[in-house]
Amino acid sequence: MAKKIPARARRALSVLTAGVLAAAGVVSLAGTAEAAGTLGDAAAAKGRYFGTAVAANHLGEAPYASTLDAQFDSVTPENEMKWDAVEGSRNSFTFTAADQIVSHAQSKGMKVRGHTLVWHSQLPGWVGGLGATDLRAAMNNHITQVMTHYKGKIHSWDVVNEAFQDGNSGARRSSPFQDKLGDGFIEEAFRTARTVDPTAKLCYNDYNTDGRNAKSDAVYAMAKDFKQRGVPIDCVGFQSHFNSNSPVPSDYRANLQRFADLGLDVQITELDIEGSGSAQAANYTSVVNACLAVTRCTGLTVWGVTDKYSWRSSGTPLLFDGDYNKKPAYDAVLAALGGTPDGGGDDGGGDNGGGNTGSCTATYTQTATWNGGYNGEVTVKAGSSGITTWSVPVTVPSSQQVSALWNGAPTWNAGNTVMTVKPTYNGTLAAGASTSFGFTVMTNGNTSAPAVGACTAS
Repeated sequence: MAKKIPARARRALSVLTAGVLAAAGVVSLAGTAEAAGTLGDAAAAKGRYFGTAVAANHLGEAPYASTLDAQFDSVTPENEMKWDAVEGSRNSFTFTAADQIVSHAQSKGMKVRGHTLVWHSQLPGWVGGLGATDLRAAMNNHITQVMTHYKGKIHSWDVVNEAFQDGNSGARRSSPFQDKLGDGFIEEAFRTARTVDPTAKLCYNDYNTDGRNAKSDAVYAMAKDFKQRGVPIDCVGFQSHFNSNSPVPSDYRANLQRFADLGLDVQITELDIEGSGSAQAANYTSVVNACLAVTRCTGLTVWGVTDKYSWRSSGTPLLFDGDYNKKPAYDAVLAALGGTPDGGGDDGGGDNGGGNTGSCTATYTQTATWNGGYNGEVTVKAGSSGITTWSVPVTVPSSQQVSALWNGAPTWNAGNTVMTVKPTYNGTLAAGASTSFGFTVMTNGNTSAPAVGACTAS
């Protein structure tokens, strides 16, 4: 029976140019009735997304990228879209790292959450030094420039982040925006955001609002007021950072529901739960079940792929350990979403199978195109046992010319039309692990896609 392509991979196929030829060993569509075998697929079957925070500087690590690509169908840039990252100097914008994440996500058929436009933290020093008039102009310009750059690529934006104090007062947090612009800055930010991208969901995001308390009551009152007055808010994000001192509250689901009852979507935006074993798994299960019980809970995002890169790594709060092994919490989340590890999806991370022989698959994606050329990427994935080397034949139309190749070494046959690519440094793969090689093609008037043949492994 042919192996099933996960939902995110079927979406990613839309980026392929027509004409890619399937061959033996290339993953094919089949068996859509099977239970989903990955987090993203299982969540999609429930009408939700399942995402993760991503750091651009880790995308070059093969296990990180392969686990991300296999398991998740939405990404949030961890730091790369924050103010200090994109506008370190006034009106001088740098999107390189954030673009890397967005491009990677789009090439894999993943959604992207934008995080974050207006926040008191990670601000460059020049922002706090502005007077009220300049600060208002800078805030609206920052929102406009960043959202314009990513217009049509972001499904939800954290427009304003963490604007309320902790504690029992429910008061606004001191920040340059609050102190100089007053309570109205949040409304103004949302109104500006709506004018820039009318199709993106506009969210308010905060922490310690997961149960009913003074802080969540204050956010609720603001959201209710905005809905009543037509301020364009679409969703509220609940960060959901939990540990033994801040456990999953007993009224978690009820709290999500009261925001949903305002006509708002709710999203679990930065989920991590310190702990291990069955206790951690049970807590993750309760969060997933709460989201599934609230119709307008549209998705969940865990705040990182692996424990070793978590902002609270000593608490081992994520679904994959530092070696990308699946933890009991992973199995619990997949089960809560109705999936099964044998559901036919790509496993991703954590399978440390051995052996010197095995099978592999090769899948092709066109990652960029322009007048006269394109970039292609072939992902090589080991099967049920590890492999020590692989090779993939790629045939380009006779009029095309491969001008560059990376992460692989070619042997040319049949003139310049067939290259058999073998690994350079990236030949050894554990069972289920992936790597990739890429190439640039000059089309010379022929835009047909290359044909990627069967992967051969040993």
